[in-house]
Amino acid sequence: MTPSRPAHGPLDAIVSVETFVISIPRDVPYLGPLKDGESINAQGYLVRKGNKTIYPTTDQSILVKVTGESGLVGWGESYGMVAPRVVKTIIDEVLAPVILGRDPAEAVVIHEDLYDLMRVRGFFGGFYLDALAGLDIAIWDLFARGVNRPLVDLLGGARRKVIPAYVSGLPEATLARRCDLARTFVDKGFTAIKFAAAVAEDSIVAEMAALREAVGPDVDLMIDMHWKFTAAQAIRLIRKLEPYNLYFAEAPCEPEDMEGQVAVARAIGTPLALGEEWHTVLEYRPRFEARAMAIIQPEIAHTGVTEFLHIGRMATTFHVETIPHASVGIGIFQAASLHATATLRRVPFHEYQHSIFDRNLQFITGDMRCEQGRFTLPSGPGLGVEPMSEVFDFVVA
Repeated sequence: MTPSRPAHGPLDAIVSVETFVISIPRDVPYLGPLKDGESINAQGYLVRKGNKTIYPTTDQSILVKVTGESGLVGWGESYGMVAPRVVKTIIDEVLAPVILGRDPAEAVVIHEDLYDLMRVRGFFGGFYLDALAGLDIAIWDLFARGVNRPLVDLLGGARRKVIPAYVSGLPEATLARRCDLARTFVDKGFTAIKFAAAVAEDSIVAEMAALREAVGPDVDLMIDMHWKFTAAQAIRLIRKLEPYNLYFAEAPCEPEDMEGQVAVARAIGTPLALGEEWHTVLEYRPRFEARAMAIIQPEIAHTGVTEFLHIGRMATTFHVETIPHASVGIGIFQAASLHATATLRRVPFHEYQHSIFDRNLQFITGDMRCEQGRFTLPSGPGLGVEPMSEVFDFVVA
């Protein structure tokens, strides 16, 4: 005779979902000062000539607040660099109404149900999946706070309490100053640095050569190629960079060019890193199967916790390393990324967006830090961080 399951209600039924567009001014735009021919438009955006991509001049993201019937709150954050009100509207009008009364302990099931809502209207990516990611993080946070455990415990347990960090970007106006900044980070204990091809002054090879001379032979150097090359161009360039002991080459050609990605991966001796712009395991799977990369870079502000773990665990089955991407935010999704990353195998680094992470720590609680070349996993229940009241001074309508 099969024993019956005891009836039970929700752990802490969701009673409200609120969203906030955050826009924090900054003195220097993301990736560094404006180049010749770049300007800020009426909406506060600029287009980088180096990769034809639009960026905000402020730190923009979406905060998501999910409240349970007990009064406990879970916090999430989504990618909101461009047109963040689109993500807000999707959450407010589409996602939030259908999860009221749901049990946050069903975070994975809720994620799958919300994905199903729009799968026949273009499943894979864009603003809808960004909205789902922020909400997913908040639900996981509420679940973990409800049982008074750190999120990492609910995700399977921490393999590590500290995660090595690589310095992402050297946002100075000249090559000499970028080299000086690189040396400053090495002096602080960092052992890995990535530079951006989109803002290199003239020759990317010269940029790499100067940085290698500046930091010495033992620091790992990476390049973000910002999707600006054809596969053939990327292969030629990466081969020229390899004598300087390039650790990885990131995003060499257009993200939809899977054949080009495979061609690059097969033609170079450097590990190829891809994936910051993909939202689901369904986008990663064919590239795993094609051996398109040696390193994946999931961005939890695009994936949420649920998909991040699907992607990271699939990477393990293909013997691919995970080095998570970190975008613009106040630190809520950064904390979620560290919790999820701590559960995975084959994680040599996590991205450290120093020009964003350090300045925005003032707006969140908790002990999350990046010092001496490594992140410290935030302690306490849930994410271990939450926004301070001061951040709501930067809410925009």
